[in-house]
Formats: sequence, structure tokens, C-alpha cells
Amino acid sequence: MNSISDYYKKQYELVLESRKVLLDYCKTVSAPDFLNANSSFGRGGSIRNLLVHIANTYEFWIANNALKKNIDYTKYESVNSVEEAIALFRQVDSGMFEFIEHVEKDQTQQIEYEVNGKKRAVEPFNLFSHVITHEFHHKGQILSLSRHLGYTPVDTDIIR
Repeated sequence: MNSISDYYKKQYELVLESRKVLLDYCKTVSAPDFLNANSSFGRGGSIRNLLVHIANTYEFWIANNALKKNIDYTKYESVNSVEEAIALFRQVDSGMFEFIEHVEKDQTQQIEYEVNGKKRAVEPFNLFSHVITHEFHHKGQILSLSRHLGYTPVDTDIIR
């Protein structure tokens, strides 16, 4: 690997492989179970809502803060099937690859953001790490939720 963006791309490709396993598994979940909310799981408590929440996090940090796109966040109810979730993640992926190219130009830039009225800044690598670890956290919740719904979860680890 020759550049920092090569490492980002390689890492994100691993995320994509793991996400594909999860989304393929989600295709085996019935449509009602995909939308079934369970209050024991945060962020809306359904598989659909957790997937949209993951995408919203990429939209917030990558699209709106790092790339300054000012896009609207995807609403839970706008995604009603696994196929629609896959299409949403294609948009996320496009933003991530744009972010990776953006980072290559200036790896030390500080990305400014505001949360709860507090302005702060973060380096691109920290932001990149945040969104992908956030995804894996909620991926685990999705698998646990599916187990509660009577399914047998698949292994979505990077090394399987």
C-alpha cells in the first residue's frame, strides 16, 4: 500500500464485506420481523431502524460534517425492505469513498463539527474509526434482536 487512502479503502472494503453478510442475512428475515420494534433495543428497536440509524451516523459525520453536504437524514419509515436498506448503503458508500479521496489531499485537517451546542474538531482518522466502529456496535444489536425474533444469527466478523 502506498498511501493513507489505500489503508482507508482496504479497511472500508472489510466493512463492506461484513455488511454484505449482514444484509444477505437480513434478506432471510420476514418483512414483519424486519420492521418489528423491540423496546429493549435502542434507536427505534427494529432491524430496519437500526440499519437506518447506522446510515444516519454516516450521513451526519461523513456527508454533513466532513464533506459539508448538508443532506437530510434518512427517515426510518422511508426504508421498508432490505432492498431499500441496501440502496441506502450504496449512497453511504459513495460518501465514504468521496471522504477517503478528500482525506488523501490533507490527512491532518481538522474536521469541525457541533454537537449539543459545542463546537469541536476531529482528525479524519478518528472520524473514520468512529463511524465504522459505530456500525459494528449496532450490527451486533441487529444480530441479537434477530435472535430474540427466533432467527439464528450469522457470523459477520471481519475474520470468519
